[in-house]
Amino acid sequence: MKLATLLMILVLPFGETCIAQAENESEEKSSVTFSGSLEAYYSYDFANPDDHNRPFFLFSYNKHNEVNINLAYLKAAYNSERVRGNLALMAGSYPNANLSAEPGVLKNIFEANGGIKISKEKNLWIDGGVFASHIGFESAVGPTCWSLTRSILAENSPYYESGAKISYTTSEGKWFISGLFLNGWQHIERPEGNNTPAFGTQLTYKPGDKFLFNYSTFIGNDKLDDAKQWRYFHDLYAIAQITPKFGITAGFDIGQEQKPEGADGYNVWYSPIVIVRYSATDKVNIAARVEYYSDEDGVIVATGTANGFKTTGYSANIDYAFRPNILWRVEGRGFHSEDKIFDLDDDPSKNNFAMTTAFAVTF
Repeated sequence: MKLATLLMILVLPFGETCIAQAENESEEKSSVTFSGSLEAYYSYDFANPDDHNRPFFLFSYNKHNEVNINLAYLKAAYNSERVRGNLALMAGSYPNANLSAEPGVLKNIFEANGGIKISKEKNLWIDGGVFASHIGFESAVGPTCWSLTRSILAENSPYYESGAKISYTTSEGKWFISGLFLNGWQHIERPEGNNTPAFGTQLTYKPGDKFLFNYSTFIGNDKLDDAKQWRYFHDLYAIAQITPKFGITAGFDIGQEQKPEGADGYNVWYSPIVIVRYSATDKVNIAARVEYYSDEDGVIVATGTANGFKTTGYSANIDYAFRPNILWRVEGRGFHSEDKIFDLDDDPSKNNFAMTTAFAVTF
């Protein structure tokens, strides 16, 4: 389904109500804001790959021994009491890798969505278009994340999605609930031969400034209609700012997908993760991450090896903020797998290690 068609389907059913709301926009307070970010990085992978590509399951900061741009984007946002919209265009090694399957200029769309508030009394919205994924606590925008690089969990679940969603936030802001109708598992344009709708939900509880709890789901088929295999995915995480200086994020993802026709049961993958962060000063943050990703049947990460993808990751980074919008980061990161899925000195290896530094400016 084309993006323009999707937006028309969203708006038309509301008929005169939506038209009246749009006509009243001139009487409401509205604003247009512009923002953006640019993050340059350099990674050195001690495997020294000749093709300058980091391990195949990474889509961010994935270039070895070259200065590159992970993500640069410009965003315009319109907001009023009853209408909102976002348009953001991007470039960098992240969109080149993670949106490689999208056709043409769609590879450069970071956000393109519009929404309308459908209740005068309640904070109830319908939005349609391309927007950030409702799954996970990490985004593609580096400075918003505690760790310099993204987790295996984030790299192998949707960063973005397209479709329509209805969302409600309680008046005090503690609860957020959303239901989504999607074009699939991280697709802007639906793949040819796939006409199966996908669905998602999100429930977030924020009792105060110190804690946040989230549970998100996805249900859909990422294969062709002739080989339909339903996928069920659950994303849970909690963020706790225990003291002004110390915070912890803990997450757990688990998914299951029907086995191919002729086989019974489901293939299962899962990933637990913990990140801790310590703010040494107003300008210095230190974070450490431990994670594990198990995908024995290669549903998400296919290796063709005996044990599939069973990999432990660990990292530590230190950040220095020259200003609130200017950030320099350094990270060491390693992986250990049950099988020899990496290369080291032109030989198969169970281990991989790299150093990455990044410089980000936001506005």
